[in-house]
Amino acid sequence: MKMKYITKVKANLSIYTKKKTSNILEGSYNSVYKGKSMNFEDLREYVVGDNVKDIDWKASSRSNKILIKQYVAEKKHNILFILDTGKKMLADTKELDSKKEIALMVTGTISYIVDKHGDSISAIYNSNDKIKLFPFKTGLYNIEKILNSYEKEISEEREKENNLENLINYVLKFIRRRMIIFIVTDINGMSNISESTLRKLSLLHDVMLINISDALMTGYNAYDVDQEDYIPDYILEDEKLKEIEMEIKTKIYEETKERFKKYKIVTTTINKQKDIVNDVFKLLERRKHANIN
Repeated sequence: MKMKYITKVKANLSIYTKKKTSNILEGSYNSVYKGKSMNFEDLREYVVGDNVKDIDWKASSRSNKILIKQYVAEKKHNILFILDTGKKMLADTKELDSKKEIALMVTGTISYIVDKHGDSISAIYNSNDKIKLFPFKTGLYNIEKILNSYEKEISEEREKENNLENLINYVLKFIRRRMIIFIVTDINGMSNISESTLRKLSLLHDVMLINISDALMTGYNAYDVDQEDYIPDYILEDEKLKEIEMEIKTKIYEETKERFKKYKIVTTTINKQKDIVNDVFKLLERRKHANIN
């Protein structure tokens, strides 16, 4: 399989080569403990109760102190993407970029980062009237397979309404493992997830949500994916309608974001493709430091 999206992701991430992407979720990944492990961390002074087998005798003789080897236990994670395949994903963002391309690149970027740690990655989405679930696997081939399948699903030939609530309930019922979950959707999908479902999901898993913004119906050359036609000029040019639309959209988003914040689910909004890498890093850093604001 040609690594179409992996190549794009690697190119976008190249400007961040100085960042340590492998420990972006540090705090969740590693825990220091006394005893044997695969990864040596550092030395510390011996205390009563330590295993004498872990004493570093050479280092101890040099320092005139009894020093113990300290190790890091690496914890591999299960990463699940809950992906929106609704009709509105065919539309554009507020900055008139393709929502579909942003969804694909966001999923690919996060997958590529966590794959560096050896995490297992899966994805789930609605496929017509069925649920498509990929098994948890590691490696770039697995990521590319998910992205290629997702790309085909979001197409003109498969127009449909999406139901994230059903997907989440399926996850809650059938996937018996703790996970880090990324929900990739828009404000429509975001606002239609019930509070009870959010509560159940957040109790069991670490959840983050990426909201891909919607184009305004007022402005320039706007296309209505529901009506499958361009919006008339007299609506596009109406400044009062534009003001009302902005107020309504802002209110819906702020109210929805507060509902997610209540359950400690970090959210971010992406408007354009060139911001994807930066916005993803900000999202992961905020989660790393438990900053839900």
